[in-house]
Amino acid sequence: MSQTLRDNLKRLLAPRHLAFVGGRGMARALRRCAEGGYGGPMWLVNPQHDSLEGVPCVRSVAELPCGPDAVFVATNRELTLACVAELAAKGAGGAICYASGFAETGAAGQALQQRLLAAAGDMALLGPNCYGLLDYLHRSALWPVAHGGQPVERGVAVLTQSGNFAYNLSMSDRSLPVAYMASVGNQAQLGIAELMDVLLDEPRVTAIGLHLEGLKNVPGFARAAYKALQRGIPIVALKTGVSQIGAELALSHTSSLSGSDALYDSLFARLGVIRVSGPVSFVETLKAAACGRLPGGNSLVALACSGGDAGLIADYAERNDLRLPGLDAGQRDELATVLPTYANLVNPLDFTTAIWGDAQALERMLDSALRSPADAAMLVLDYPAEFTGERPECDLLLELYCAALARHGKGGFVTSAFPELLPRAARERLHAQGVAALQGVEEGLAAWGRIAGYSQRRQALLDLGEAALVPLCPPALPGRGRLLDEWQSKQALQAFGLTVPKGVQSTPDEALAAAEALGYPLVLKALSAHLPHKTEAGAVALDLRDTAAVDAALAQMRARLAALAPPVAFDRVLLEPMASAPLAELIVGIKRESDFALALVIGAGGVLVELLKDSRCLLLPTTPGAIRAAVLELRSAPLLQGFRGRAAADLDALVAAIGAVADYACENAGQLLELDVNPLLVGAHGTVAVDALIRLGHA
Repeated sequence: MSQTLRDNLKRLLAPRHLAFVGGRGMARALRRCAEGGYGGPMWLVNPQHDSLEGVPCVRSVAELPCGPDAVFVATNRELTLACVAELAAKGAGGAICYASGFAETGAAGQALQQRLLAAAGDMALLGPNCYGLLDYLHRSALWPVAHGGQPVERGVAVLTQSGNFAYNLSMSDRSLPVAYMASVGNQAQLGIAELMDVLLDEPRVTAIGLHLEGLKNVPGFARAAYKALQRGIPIVALKTGVSQIGAELALSHTSSLSGSDALYDSLFARLGVIRVSGPVSFVETLKAAACGRLPGGNSLVALACSGGDAGLIADYAERNDLRLPGLDAGQRDELATVLPTYANLVNPLDFTTAIWGDAQALERMLDSALRSPADAAMLVLDYPAEFTGERPECDLLLELYCAALARHGKGGFVTSAFPELLPRAARERLHAQGVAALQGVEEGLAAWGRIAGYSQRRQALLDLGEAALVPLCPPALPGRGRLLDEWQSKQALQAFGLTVPKGVQSTPDEALAAAEALGYPLVLKALSAHLPHKTEAGAVALDLRDTAAVDAALAQMRARLAALAPPVAFDRVLLEPMASAPLAELIVGIKRESDFALALVIGAGGVLVELLKDSRCLLLPTTPGAIRAAVLELRSAPLLQGFRGRAAADLDALVAAIGAVADYACENAGQLLELDVNPLLVGAHGTVAVDALIRLGHA
């Protein structure tokens, strides 16, 4: 992103003046900005009317008194092209293009979108095919319809590829403090990555929420997400397109989906992005981060006025990796002087309803409980219906709780057992004091667990170093390329440090002499680039112990190939020493997702590949520390760690071997289509790759 474009995007995100281009809908949009408290100059551009809905019209962009910082363009796609060119010439900061009918419609629309980009030049362009931008920090609503948000002093930025998702989120009764909400549409120029990068420079943005169908710019996203990780700004992602049908829908919607869902998981894990499964978990997790004060760890002191609620807390805390440290003797002694004798003095604490409404007793209880080494505090509180007249007691507890958190310098949150029983007034009161108001004890503890997990992992991810590396994003290669045979593949990988057997390439006629020179026992394999799966074709013979065994294996192999793979010439063979039994067999492979990533796949190998489906995926480039961590995350990792008294594997050698495969892939990213090392035999004193396959394309 050029500096001029970056500066223009900052104008769009903090506009001094606004313009709306279009008809009556834009007149209403302008009036909504005025009613929402926007204080800068605003103009309505319409060539056919003197005024609309009581709003005076400027006849053309050229007649505007200056280039507006931010413009909403709500015309058809042909007029949008002309308008964007005029705005760029006028020196406007940025424009939102509402019209659809561009790249999401196919080749003709893609060509039109390219013309739109050319017309914009260095003017910031959001869309096309998008709902617009809601800016609650500056009270600017470049938006075609009503919205339900309200001004904030700080909050989260939400970026979504669905205008309807943004609209519904603004209308939701969840009190999410939103600083910015952008519908990005086709991301022709400004996408998720570019917006994130600039939004991270706004200190009042406390977290970023992403509703994604796909990414257009994986390297840019990785750079922005790393910047967020460095600054401790959580990113929460709701990624759709997990199912095959969902992926097809996403492709037709904004033409931006690329990369399998497993690779998105790898990308997010590498960068500390918190992935959630649905809209409710998306909002509640963002609320847990919205105040900007993240917990230092995963421990909680938990309060409720019901034994049933305390039981729910205990169960959901455990499920979400949240610890509940016990109360010390001093806390228990103090609480015993405040609470009734039947109170169970443990964490989570049921402080009972006996002190309900007693400000002095509640304050003493809170001071005793919050004098805890726990990283944060939580309170479960369900408000009764307003007609009961019992809400003032709930308000009292909230105020005392917030004051106690401040006194003890502790962050925390309030949640309710039932989501609807934490009313808007209470939520807004809590958020004003920097305390998260989470709705539903199950959802609330899950959200807090995600944020606490992020806080715990963040420094480890930074120390690991992998997040700082920009993922390779290889373009598509035409055709199926050419397959190297096993000998060629092993030689190529050996040059990068992978240990392979000390084999001999030979002809069938010279194989007996080569076997005598190599020594027994040995393995015999047919060599051909047309034999990627040798075992099924009968092209492998194991544990041959003398000349007669080799001679018989050659004859049998010739016959089997003639029957099972007649086009394959039996003119070259590979002889290798028979490897000793390993501690474990792994598969190490490279997966190319064109325009998304080059991925290193590590998994249980040999005959267990399909059976166990036990693998981990890392985007390239990666680091030795990340490789080691991925290996130890395998379900089969105990086999490498002295399982049932057996020797432990040489993990340093294993990491180096996998790193050699990764280095080869990075060096050959422009042409590598496929790579498999299977099996990689892992021993107590090293590793050896006994089979390998490489397919190369033409860059």
